[in-house]
Amino acid sequence: MALGLRCFRLVQPAFCNSLAALTRPVSEVMLKTVSGGRNNHGQCMAYSAVPTRHFATKKAKARGKGQSQSRVNLNTALVEDIINLEEVEEEMKSVMEALKDNFNKTVNIRTAPGSLDHITVVTADGRLALNQIGQITMKSPQLILVNMASFPECTAAAIKAIRESGMNLNPEVEGTLIRVPIPKVTREHREMLAKLAKQNTNKAKESLRKVRTSAMNKLKKSKDKASEDTIRLIEKQISQMAEDTTAELDRHLVVKTKELLG
Repeated sequence: MALGLRCFRLVQPAFCNSLAALTRPVSEVMLKTVSGGRNNHGQCMAYSAVPTRHFATKKAKARGKGQSQSRVNLNTALVEDIINLEEVEEEMKSVMEALKDNFNKTVNIRTAPGSLDHITVVTADGRLALNQIGQITMKSPQLILVNMASFPECTAAAIKAIRESGMNLNPEVEGTLIRVPIPKVTREHREMLAKLAKQNTNKAKESLRKVRTSAMNKLKKSKDKASEDTIRLIEKQISQMAEDTTAELDRHLVVKTKELLG
């Protein structure tokens, strides 16, 4: 009897710990064998395992991202019978070049004679550029002159177009001569130019979307000339070209905004 009680006391801790281990998930339990006392009886002790969580590393995320957004690089010569990708690319580039030209001429702290060339004047003969109906010269760093002697009937329309150009210009007229004082470079003027730059960039993005839509419509009409996989690849190539151009437009806007606001 005494021997039985002694054996029970020896196995009781192991029994209780084992019972507790059975009530937990196996992943949360760690068993450890502990040597016994004088009689060298082994006891199995149960310990709660520390739960671990494995997170994806930055490199792994980057690899996964790169795989899901693989780029397409089609040989334009192989698909020219379906669509002229070089022509689409040129149209997208022209949108980019137009924005650059716009920034140089109209969204500039230093107003130059060429900055008025783009202004469109509504005349009886239609919409004409200001430099087509007037002679534009730089009188001084603070004054631009527009001589309307060749088209005096368009003087009023030219003044209206200059005022509504968004360049913060307030022209004055002396007969057929339009005087355009260049405004001082104030903080308000810089902010106005930055706002104009963003507006012009949004217009460029709209022009880019039209180029992309036109290319996609042409591609739809040529679906009978190629397999579905080829058509999908061309669609992805066109979208990729548009995304690259959009990113370039945004980069130029950032640079111009920094230049204007300092």
